[in-house]
Amino acid sequence: MSGGGLGVRWKLHGDGRVPEPGAVVRPDERLSWPRTAGLGAQHVVAMFGASFVAPVLMGLDPNLAIMMSGVATVLFLLATRGRVPSYLGCSLSFVGVAAIIRGQGGSSATVTGAILVVGVALFLVGLAVRKFGARIIHAAMPPVVTGAVVMLIGFNLAPVTAKTYWPQDQWTALLTMLLTGLAVVCLRGFWSRIAIFLGLVAGYLMSWGFDRLFGRIHSADSTGKTVDHWRLDLSGVGHADWFGLPSVHGPDFSWSAILVALPVVIALVAENAGHVKAVGEMTGDPLDDKLGTAIAADGAGSVLSTAVGGPATTTYSENIGVMAATRVYSTAAYWAAACFALLFGLCPKFGAVVAAIPGGVLGGITVILYGMIGLLGAQIWINNRVDMRNPLNLVPVAAGIIIGIGGVSLKFTDTFELSGIALGTIVVLSGYHVLKALAPPHLKEQPPLLDEGTSGYDKT
Repeated sequence: MSGGGLGVRWKLHGDGRVPEPGAVVRPDERLSWPRTAGLGAQHVVAMFGASFVAPVLMGLDPNLAIMMSGVATVLFLLATRGRVPSYLGCSLSFVGVAAIIRGQGGSSATVTGAILVVGVALFLVGLAVRKFGARIIHAAMPPVVTGAVVMLIGFNLAPVTAKTYWPQDQWTALLTMLLTGLAVVCLRGFWSRIAIFLGLVAGYLMSWGFDRLFGRIHSADSTGKTVDHWRLDLSGVGHADWFGLPSVHGPDFSWSAILVALPVVIALVAENAGHVKAVGEMTGDPLDDKLGTAIAADGAGSVLSTAVGGPATTTYSENIGVMAATRVYSTAAYWAAACFALLFGLCPKFGAVVAAIPGGVLGGITVILYGMIGLLGAQIWINNRVDMRNPLNLVPVAAGIIIGIGGVSLKFTDTFELSGIALGTIVVLSGYHVLKALAPPHLKEQPPLLDEGTSGYDKT
């Protein structure tokens, strides 16, 4: 590939119109530019639902989040020299972290400061994988640990839905949950990939309709006070400009917040490893040599985003689905998607529409979304045949998950304590490795997640 080795030049695939039957458009190829732009727009729609839900749930600026996702994607494509087609959307893994930090009195700057440190940690993990190979991931974070951490990150969010969003409008929340569930299960193809987004739009419209039919609702508002209020307040949309720069802020660093956020690096490593594996299998181009680079690029993108007040970024399975459906893996389409995201970020009116999403709608969405995040941990166990009958696996996982979900705390001083996700992760990670060192040999016989530094993640 030419273009100074940066992967920014592509050869035309066939006639540039439609791929031949059974053929794929490889990362270093493209269709005609109008079709490439259309594919880029489709990638934006695919990542859009989760990418603007994430900053809203974290209390961050959605305009800035979308804009920085485009910037991070450009950085990722350049770092991987155009070999790993991927969009870096806004990570949902930090939603629970943000809720905990804010519950402890932290500000948006405290949230982004803690996430920035996680981005640095992810970047360093990527450099280590580049130097020593992918086997170090398995050595430090075997599937039993990774699955447990992902699970407690998701299920730790349950109180946010139950106590913050759902009470604002329980009936809209219930209907939104049901419609979203139907969309996830019943829709096919591309529409199933944006089911969460469709459920959110349906809830948005329902809230508008209920306000017209029933007037104000008497319930808790976003501050927790029980008052009469409109379900959907669009007053901010009218005052917002069509064009303008999003608001930015610098990070603020707090040790207690950083310790809460650091465990999420385990989930991010697992996401990136799975993404690189999936893309390599779909394109037929083994990408083992790019795993460390991809992880480091994701970390760098998160650092860049959080440095100006945005959320962390991560590779998106939604966009893998688009590639699988279209069989177009051209990185030119991702450059187009990044450009569209940058334009969205320059529209404050769009951000005002997103910020007006009713709490009841978020309640219905997050009931499913948070549960799905948690159950991804179980999927990691299943895919890697983790045996929960083995006490070496069962004991640390059982203790860590209950601590993480239940909010158990360990107080050291008046100003420092460990609880929830942070304490649960420490128990799972340290407990597993300590018990493994002490356990009899027959309990240690588990199939490896990775082979000699290649992509033998899971061949079945």
